[in-house]
Amino acid sequence: MVRTVTLDPRAVTACYRRLLAHWGPQHWWPGETPFEVMVGAVLTQNTAWSNVERAIANLRAADALDPAAIAAMDRKRLGVLLRPAGYFNVKARRLQAFCRWYLGRGGFDALAREPTDTLRRELLAVHGVGPETADDVLLYAFERPVFVVDAYTRRLFSRLGWVPADIGYEPLRHAVERALGPDVAVFNEFHALIVRHGKTTCRPRPLCAGCVLHAGCGFAGS
Repeated sequence: MVRTVTLDPRAVTACYRRLLAHWGPQHWWPGETPFEVMVGAVLTQNTAWSNVERAIANLRAADALDPAAIAAMDRKRLGVLLRPAGYFNVKARRLQAFCRWYLGRGGFDALAREPTDTLRRELLAVHGVGPETADDVLLYAFERPVFVVDAYTRRLFSRLGWVPADIGYEPLRHAVERALGPDVAVFNEFHALIVRHGKTTCRPRPLCAGCVLHAGCGFAGS
């Protein structure tokens, strides 16, 4: 049975505004083109963004930051270029699968004409693309109003007392989208702010004393 949750729109909006006032705009997602954003979304699985930047720099230096070049490249050579991102053999296979799908579907302009739900289903059918990666692509490359859920979101919202710690991806995504309404700019910034806050303050061992959300957090008061 799929668990559903409802979030208080006022509480979620207040959380967003406090994080934005505290941390400022995060300027996400780093990338010169939508395709580069997609590559980053595939490569950032299970690694730090600084490692992804090094792998993307390798692709650019090899004149291979291009879907056709990646799709046609020898997988071992691609793995060498992607080595900084970790799990490079797995990620080479996933990135090639993504690029072949991308080319087979006609590239960015053709995909951009697809309804969001259809495009999301297609992305999830690509080898190695899970919900978080698909939603990263939808939000940051195609500018669709889809909220990205990650471990930082689940940790923060559960500590605030809004959701169970084991809440599933889809129920939490839908709950945030209902609470905030379809706003690409807010979804973009809120996800980035949650990541920033999760890395610096709401960590596995949180720094509650310096948290901008401390006053409304049940975890901090426990």
